[in-house]
Amino acid sequence: MAVAEMVDEITGRLGEETHLSDWLTVDQTMIQGFADVTKDHQWIHVDVDRAAKESPFGSTIAHGFLTLSLIPHLGGHVDADQPPYPGLKLAVNYGLNRVRFPNPVAAGSKVRTRSKLASVDQINDECFQVVTEVTIEIDGQEKPGCVAETVTRYYF
Repeated sequence: MAVAEMVDEITGRLGEETHLSDWLTVDQTMIQGFADVTKDHQWIHVDVDRAAKESPFGSTIAHGFLTLSLIPHLGGHVDADQPPYPGLKLAVNYGLNRVRFPNPVAAGSKVRTRSKLASVDQINDECFQVVTEVTIEIDGQEKPGCVAETVTRYYF
């Protein structure tokens, strides 16, 4: 299928939900690992005892960027054996248009992503770009942990 045909097909699905992930538990081990990799050891993330006593959240919380970084995994974008489009050679994270963290993700919380197509643009005969609205829901919470617009370029 030609890139222009794929763009036309995707355009017809704008606004549709494209993915609902399984739940993933964000535990203290994950939070600590992220702190170690990023060198962000702020007590609100890694000091379980202090966070239980002093934090307004009553426990440690995930880094906002940890929550954001779960989007590729939860969105199903990292499975090389199941590309989202036929003939895809390469998918590239092109960036983000908007990111907000309306609610902290407490250690032990379960999160999942809900994704919706926002826009699609043909870049050239071998590439198109998709903007996806992604909401990271927290099990049992009304407000999400993260809302972001991801921008992905697909090369054929």
